[in-house]
Amino acid sequence: MQPDLLSGPQAAAVLTQLRTRSPLVHCLTNDVVQTFTANVLLALNASPAMVIEPDEAAQFARLADAVLINIGTLTRERATAMQAAIESANHAGKPWTLDPVAVGALDFRTGFAQDVLAQRPAAIRANASEILALAGLSEGGRGVDSTASAEAALHAAQTLAGRSGAIVAVTGEADYITDGERTLAVRGGDALMTRVVGTGCALSAVVAACASLPGNRLENVAAGCWIMKRAGSLALERSAGPGSFTPAFLDALYQLNGEGRA
Repeated sequence: MQPDLLSGPQAAAVLTQLRTRSPLVHCLTNDVVQTFTANVLLALNASPAMVIEPDEAAQFARLADAVLINIGTLTRERATAMQAAIESANHAGKPWTLDPVAVGALDFRTGFAQDVLAQRPAAIRANASEILALAGLSEGGRGVDSTASAEAALHAAQTLAGRSGAIVAVTGEADYITDGERTLAVRGGDALMTRVVGTGCALSAVVAACASLPGNRLENVAAGCWIMKRAGSLALERSAGPGSFTPAFLDALYQLNGEGRA
């Protein structure tokens, strides 16, 4: 069955709700992208926090509206904090999102990702190679870079969604978001987004924020993907390369209105 294309009005309605509710997102994310991720969330009027001490991570996960688990710079100490946050979030009924960075390529992170997958994430956001590896169908990509297209990983994403109960977003040239039965597609953005560190990780934080909103979680997560691609397209019009793209992207996110325009 062909994926349905998420409409601009659907996404804009979620954007309005995101700005109104300003969810508090507890980001246990990688060291490379913390500032950029925080700025992306702030531009959308969400509230970022990054608490990584294990005892505090568990406490804060109960207070947050959503939790992001990004394993980009995973260590044993950080894995302990992430596990504590996941258990606390689940106990408090708070949704958490998994970004399995470079899963399949390295043993420690692959084992950790498979362990927490059994703990029912609300959403998973990853590139095609990561989705294929998490589903047990490949050994991952080239480090953090995908060697497969999002479309090639669509069946794996659908299988993974059915198995885990999560909304799975496999992102790339086009994004496909699925609950295992229904699939939505989001198009747009630009390859320049892959030349700026942190856009994928920040997308996972936006997905976490959107997964906390009331309503249809599949459509909410797809809207998070649409928001980032739309801002990327707008930033491309105003920038000359990666250096000018980053501030233009943050400005576009901040200026996006209820009609998806800036």
